[in-house]
Amino acid sequence: QVQLVESGGGLVQAGGSLRLSCAASGSPFRFKRMGWSRQAPGKERELVASIAAGGSTEYADSVKGRFTISRDNAKNTVYLQMNSLKAEDSAVYYCVVTQSIRDYWGQGTQVTVSS
Repeated sequence: QVQLVESGGGLVQAGGSLRLSCAASGSPFRFKRMGWSRQAPGKERELVASIAAGGSTEYADSVKGRFTISRDNAKNTVYLQMNSLKAEDSAVYYCVVTQSIRDYWGQGTQVTVSS
């Protein structure tokens, strides 16, 4: 079965950077799409960024120009480079991958931005 292992979360000051990683396993083929969602207390879950197998990307308006998503298909790993972090970026970030008709979710990693 598909398993996702997230890493890279932590505490950072506003204006700083973090890089999240998500290593996926359990599939012999590339995932159709890999991405990151986030959820803060009292807020709806938000899809932050995603990347298709061919490399096309999509970003939420709130992170455009600051976050960059990438993937290494050989390693089945997706990354999220987060720059110019703001306090409102604080949330639990979840890795999500799409295989065929269903999504798989990671456990989440906490990102806290202080100002």
